[in-house]
Amino acid sequence: MSLEAEKLIVETTGATRFWKVGVLQSLWSGYGSILRYGLEGADQTSVIVKHVSPPNSGQHPRGWNTDLSHVRKLKSYQVESVWYQTYAGRCGTRSRVPECLAVERQGDEIILLLEDLDAAGFSERRSAVGPSELGSCLAWLARFHATFLGSTTEGLWECGTYWHLETRPDELEQLATEDPALWKAAGTIDAKLNRSPFLTLVHGDAKLANFCFSPGGASVAAVDFQYVGRGCGMKDVAYFIGSCFGDEVCERQAPKLLDRYFTELRAALAERETPVDPDALEADWRALFPVAWTDFHRFLKGWSPGHWKIHDYSERLSRDVLAQIEGERSCN
Repeated sequence: MSLEAEKLIVETTGATRFWKVGVLQSLWSGYGSILRYGLEGADQTSVIVKHVSPPNSGQHPRGWNTDLSHVRKLKSYQVESVWYQTYAGRCGTRSRVPECLAVERQGDEIILLLEDLDAAGFSERRSAVGPSELGSCLAWLARFHATFLGSTTEGLWECGTYWHLETRPDELEQLATEDPALWKAAGTIDAKLNRSPFLTLVHGDAKLANFCFSPGGASVAAVDFQYVGRGCGMKDVAYFIGSCFGDEVCERQAPKLLDRYFTELRAALAERETPVDPDALEADWRALFPVAWTDFHRFLKGWSPGHWKIHDYSERLSRDVLAQIEGERSCN
């Protein structure tokens, strides 16, 4: 950890002593690390340091080491720092995120000093989920989307998610040989999602691994806001469900999970007294659920054709969406 980060810990927390508890994880492609530090003489007993320090050369695990990939990653960490400084405070206790204690930026190097969610009561992670955890995550997403419905995106991604078509031309080119029909429809799929009259901020990487649970799973907080930006809320919901289950379970569970999400969304909109027609919003987003699923499927088939998430359910949804698009074209 750099001298500047050490100084930031002391200046921000007033700690009289600190020590590294451990490295929680390395950032994707060797762009830094996330560490936990113990503190004495401060209000906090521990803090999290997310230290972004880009490598000289890429170390992408799937070989996507391009200039565009590097620029996208750098922007993602800049977006995350803006998110924590400008937007995160609006989440409150209902869509819990770590409190940002300080941000320091020097060129491409960024240091985020964050609340330790383990110490705040969100100490558990899940590789598999039951009804309680599923409900908690869907409620979190619903409240998040309700909070930021119609929000500005200054400093964030104009179009959220890490798989957004405009930022993934290399993967799209690869898709041309993997699935020509899906490749041809990629722009139309993207446009359908962006034309929704009910755009909000999406988390952009709302997989199960980015949720931190209270013991028992009744409460949840979310981390990793590198790809937060404008979008249809179904992008987060489809991606989250796909991160939890394989083929047959996705098909069986998706309808009831969508029902649960929209129940939570309606409650969140009513609680906030959001001036929007909930029936119109739900009708629009329900119709876009398979489109959002297909959008991620499009990225995945170009990025990693052998990925476990490329299964029969995803292929069936994709074929249905492509058939709908073809029908719309023949009517015009």
